[in-house]
Amino acid sequence: MSLRYDEKLDGVLPRVDKMQLLSRLRDDIPGLDVLHTDEQLHPYECDGLSVYRAKPLLVVLPRNVEQVQAVMRLAHEVGVPVVARGAGTGLSGGAMPLEQGILLVMARLNQILDLDPVAGIARVQPGVRNIAISQAAQPFGLYYAPDPSSQIACSIGGNVAENAGGVHCLKYGLTVHNILRLEVIAVTGERLILGSEALDSPGFDLMALFTGSEGMLGVVTEITVKLLARPPCTVVLLASFDEVEKAADAVAQIIAQGIVPAGLEMMDQMSIRAAEDFIHAGYPVDAQAILLCEIDGALEDVQDDVARVEQVLFKAGAQEVRVARDEQERQRFWAGRKNAFPAVGRISPDYYCMDGTIPRRQLAYVLKKTAELSEEYGLRVANVFHAGDGNMHPLILFDANEPGELERAEALGGKILELCVEVGGTITGEHGVGREKINQMCVQFNEDELQFFHAIKAAFDPKTMLNPGKNIPTLHRCAEMGGMHIHHGQLPFPELERF
Repeated sequence: MSLRYDEKLDGVLPRVDKMQLLSRLRDDIPGLDVLHTDEQLHPYECDGLSVYRAKPLLVVLPRNVEQVQAVMRLAHEVGVPVVARGAGTGLSGGAMPLEQGILLVMARLNQILDLDPVAGIARVQPGVRNIAISQAAQPFGLYYAPDPSSQIACSIGGNVAENAGGVHCLKYGLTVHNILRLEVIAVTGERLILGSEALDSPGFDLMALFTGSEGMLGVVTEITVKLLARPPCTVVLLASFDEVEKAADAVAQIIAQGIVPAGLEMMDQMSIRAAEDFIHAGYPVDAQAILLCEIDGALEDVQDDVARVEQVLFKAGAQEVRVARDEQERQRFWAGRKNAFPAVGRISPDYYCMDGTIPRRQLAYVLKKTAELSEEYGLRVANVFHAGDGNMHPLILFDANEPGELERAEALGGKILELCVEVGGTITGEHGVGREKINQMCVQFNEDELQFFHAIKAAFDPKTMLNPGKNIPTLHRCAEMGGMHIHHGQLPFPELERF
């Protein structure tokens, strides 16, 4: 079933006159930059999931919070949908625009408003790049922990929208664990404050609800993040294996020892070779799989944990275990992992990055089944993932210029996500649902659960004007998918009409 917006399945969008809307934006909001010609709009047709594109009706680029409020008030009055966008690095189509909607680009709100090294916090605008926070905090011996692979480009506002993680989220958590306070503009233009700089706040935890909501509940305009002290000692081990299953089993054994690495990453041979050719990280290209295990903390604790991890790795069947000799080699090891996606892009015209998460004990089984699905669909799959928390990133290689390959890649990706659900996991760990996984939401959640999600959405956005068609599927979409996708002989939502 197509992942593009379909009004028959996703809901009818209101129609507004483009030139009248353009005139209102220019007249009502002085100084607001509005893009409206085809040449201006084309660069905003997609986010990081570039295979799906839609040209927005208009693009607006506010420079301050007041302009954001004014845009939201006008859009609410006119009845035009709004899709918020950060840096456009998202991989699930969460910021893909609507042809009948405004694309609200937050990139120009890019200031670090305050950095308090004593309190260990920073107040930043949503357009600030992830890595820029750590760079600003570095002189004080502090840093911002979540580090997605796109951290040199991705914005903190987008990180909040998707609840981004990174290679160190096993120990330090996702975005939701590293923020204290959000300033949000509601669909009506009202300014809301969620959370606080205190350890806890009274009432429901609406900040956590907004984190990962993919711009469906409001537009984030300010974030207060936690800053951590840089650990005094950090060591990375690289272990190579002659079987992927051995590497997967080693992951579970490390965690079972009570060791919580700062990062525990796994790559298979295809991704190892691609990364080594691209970055020259020093990876063993003949290995079937490698693990990168980072231990940080006090020197004596790190030395003890490194020795224990080495024992576990060899016992699990590692052929070789190397400890980074210095900071430069440690950075090279991580550079190979963090550049795995673009590295794979050099060996295939196109790739489709998945984001399922599974229990660690199921890693070996899911990798085996993924290889079988790869054979069945005739498409190569490179595996790169956050092994420590079971967050998998299978990269499906295909050529969109070859008839039928995109459709096969979509189908294979869907099967991998459904496999994750089957073993007790989930369809996303950090990339979000967006449009990419909208159909698999119908597999993971039942009708009552989806209706509950829609009720939460309606409490903040009764007319469904904020990022419609993302994250939560309509019951009609699930009914249509159920007509093609039968589980154990039962159709989902049997009471709904099939088209």
